[in-house]
Amino acid sequence: TRSITFDDVRVPASNLIGGSESGGWMNAMKAFDMSRPNIAAHATGLARAAYEHALRYSGERMSFGKPLHKHQAIQFMLADMKTKIEASRMLTWKSAAESDAGLRNTESAAHAKRFAADTAMEVSTDAVQVFGGYGYSEEYPVAQLMRAAKVMQIYEGSSQVQRMIIGREITKDL
Repeated sequence: TRSITFDDVRVPASNLIGGSESGGWMNAMKAFDMSRPNIAAHATGLARAAYEHALRYSGERMSFGKPLHKHQAIQFMLADMKTKIEASRMLTWKSAAESDAGLRNTESAAHAKRFAADTAMEVSTDAVQVFGGYGYSEEYPVAQLMRAAKVMQIYEGSSQVQRMIIGREITKDL
């Protein structure tokens, strides 16, 4: 993300994006409604990659004479990872389907983006935990995925901004 600043610039009405002073803002918000399902899909894929690395490693790494995935604590982590990934996928599909159908998807796009981004961060962090000390080493993909996951919570509207959008959407008719 970069910023650009113009000082003392006047734009004639005929050159305004969206045709009016507020038109550009509305077009930008509609663009976010279309782009957020894509970001949610990216975050979901990132979470799935971290999960698959953790699952594979938990079958290879031995602890107390048995594979890591035979320990209940690891099983619970893997189960939670998988559940969150599946929920992220469903939210993403719902939002994308609404967008494809030409429906207003502001709320569902915010749900999908926020949940999938947070899931990517949580799952990749848990994957690092499954790998133990190796997981934090930049040589291992789970460490790289964890760093990549963090930006998912920030760009195209942070998780806090998504919560604000959801809150506004669910209370607008009250």
